[in-house]
Amino acid sequence: MQLLTWVGGSFTARVLAARLESEGIDVELRGAIDGPYGLTVGDMARVDIFVPTDQMDDAKLVLLSDEVDAAFDDAPAPVKVPSARWPMWTALVLLIAAVAAPVVRYLVSG
Repeated sequence: MQLLTWVGGSFTARVLAARLESEGIDVELRGAIDGPYGLTVGDMARVDIFVPTDQMDDAKLVLLSDEVDAAFDDAPAPVKVPSARWPMWTALVLLIAAVAAPVVRYLVSG
């Protein structure tokens, strides 16, 4: 068995192991697997992922293809431009006030 890579945390290690196993690659996890502490960062959370030497090239290809897919998945979402309706509503209120002011003045003085 040869070291392929390492990850932080048992969840990430198990997901990566499942991905490799789905491609027919044997995987062995060593390190902080199912320990009493659920650490996900630092050296105490390190999980080494080992694969057989004869399957190393295939495993590296799986990791590379996953990285390429992830790069395209991280495309920024389109920016939504908020609608600027407040100028319209402000103009409408001012128009109503301008029309209503003479009417109210006429009713109060009359």
